[in-house]
Amino acid sequence: MTSWNAGHHVPDDPEGMSGPIRVIVHPPSPTGGRRVRVDGEILGLAHNVADVAEFLRRAGLEVEPSDVAGSPWIDWRGVGPERWGAETSS
Repeated sequence: MTSWNAGHHVPDDPEGMSGPIRVIVHPPSPTGGRRVRVDGEILGLAHNVADVAEFLRRAGLEVEPSDVAGSPWIDWRGVGPERWGAETSS
């Protein structure tokens, strides 16, 4: 697996296969946690930004947990990186 530092820009595919990497963090699930997907592949269910950083590390993206929340190449669906628990209706 290729290891590289994504930095603060949209990272290119380390293998040069498909252009920029697409990271999607889905809205919180009914039971809590958020599904993380990279280029269409589900990496796991994250419960915080450290989990997202770990999933990305396992996928070959070296990114610091402190950089995850503000990263312009991560698409936060539904809500931003501050919400991880189950959605509740009022």
